[in-house]
Amino acid sequence: MKLTRSLTGAAAVVAVLGLTACAGGAAPTTSGQTSGGNTVSFRSWSPIEQTTRQMIEAFQAKNEGAKIDATIFNYPEYLVDLQSRASSNTMPDILGLQPGALTQQYRDHLMPLQDCAAKTWGDDWQSRFYPIGIEQARMGNPEGDENFYSLPILTQTVNLWANSEIFEKEGLEVPTTWDELVATTEAMKGKDYAPFLLPAKDSWLRNVVFLQIANNIAPGKVYEAEGGTAAWTDPEIVEAFDYWGRLFREGIAQSGAIGLDAYPSAVNQFEAGKAAMIPLGAWWIQQSDPTKSDIPPLSDGMSGYEPFLFPTIPGGAAESQFVGGIDVSLGIAKNTANPDLACKVLTDFIAGLGAQKLVNTMNDVPAVTGLSPEKFTSDKQEKIWNLFVEEWLPEVKYSRYFASPKIDQAVADALAAIATGDSTPADAAASVQAVQDSEK
Repeated sequence: MKLTRSLTGAAAVVAVLGLTACAGGAAPTTSGQTSGGNTVSFRSWSPIEQTTRQMIEAFQAKNEGAKIDATIFNYPEYLVDLQSRASSNTMPDILGLQPGALTQQYRDHLMPLQDCAAKTWGDDWQSRFYPIGIEQARMGNPEGDENFYSLPILTQTVNLWANSEIFEKEGLEVPTTWDELVATTEAMKGKDYAPFLLPAKDSWLRNVVFLQIANNIAPGKVYEAEGGTAAWTDPEIVEAFDYWGRLFREGIAQSGAIGLDAYPSAVNQFEAGKAAMIPLGAWWIQQSDPTKSDIPPLSDGMSGYEPFLFPTIPGGAAESQFVGGIDVSLGIAKNTANPDLACKVLTDFIAGLGAQKLVNTMNDVPAVTGLSPEKFTSDKQEKIWNLFVEEWLPEVKYSRYFASPKIDQAVADALAAIATGDSTPADAAASVQAVQDSEK
C-alpha cells in the first residue's frame, strides 16, 4: 500500500508479463513456480504493471536467456491468490510482501535471504539500506529468529496530500492541528469537491490513518500494546480510537466513507480534482511518473499536489510524528526450483538495473540509499522527492504495520465498527485487547 497505491484498475487481473508482456488472466494455475532452468515466476500487487515490465526488460536484456514470468494483481485479489497458493504448495518463486503481518503469515514458506544479500553485496550489505527498512524487515519474527524472510525494494512515509490548487483558490493553508483540520473541512463544505476524502473501505487505509492518529496522541504506545507492555484499553489508545470515530461523527470524512475503496475509486476522484485532501503516502508521487505520457494536469510534475503530515492532536505530541517504513518487500519461496536466479532477480529489483527503472517511474522512495530518478519533469516534483528522501524518511520512527496478522485484522475490524457506529471506541479497544490476550 504502498501498498495498493500500485493498483491500476478495478479488475482482479492487471497483466501477465514476460518477454512478450502479454495480457492474461491471474487465476491460479496448476503451479505458481517454475520448473527451474532460466525462468522464475513473480507474483505481487506492486510495482504496477507498466513499471514491472520495464524492470523485467532491463534484467532480461542484461541476463541473456533469463525469463521472468510475472503477474501483477490488485491487492485484495493478490492476497486471495497467495493464500490459495500457500495452501496448495504452489508458491511463486518471488513474491511481493509487506513487513510484519503479511511476511509472518507466510514465513514457513519463505527462504531466509541474508545469504543471498551477502553473496550479492558483501557482508556489510545492511548498510546499503535505509535503517528503517532493515529494522522492519524482521518485524514479527519469533524471538531468537534473526532471519530476513523478505527484503524491501521500496520505502515510504504515510501522510496526507492536499490539492494545492483548491487550497490556493480558497485562500486556505493546509491544516497542521486537529482544530485546523476541523475548521478547514467546515470552510470547504458545500463545494463541488470533498474536503477530506477518506477511503475507509480498505483495512490497510483504516490502519495507517489510525496509526498516524495514535502516534500523534501517544507516540509508540500502540506498539507497546501489541508487545504486551501496555493495554489496548489504555486511555490514550481509546482516545486514538475516538479521534478516528470523530472523522465520521463530526462530518470531516465524506458521507459513505466506509464504502469507498482507495484504488481505484478514491484516487481517481482525487486526481480528477474532486477532493481537497486525502490520506495516502509518499507513493502518490508516482502519478507524475516522468516515463509516462498523457498525465492528468494535477499530476503533471506534481503541479497540483502538496504532501503534509497528519495534524497534531490536542494534548498529544507537539509535532506531527513520522509513520511509514517499508512499502513493498520481496521474498523467495523456500522450495523454489531456481534459488540462484531468484536471488539475482530480487537483488536486481532492489539495487540494480531493475531498481533504477523502478525509481525512474517514482513508484515510491527506494529502499537503498544512492538511487534517484534519472529525470525530473519539474522543480516541484524534485522538491517533493527530496523532501521525502532527505527530510521525512530519515525521521520515520513508527511503523505503518503491525507485527501480528491477528492484531492487524483486529484493529482494522475495530475501526470499521467505529466508523459504522456499531462500536464505541472503548468497546473497540476492548475487542483488540481480547485478541491480544488470545495471542499470549
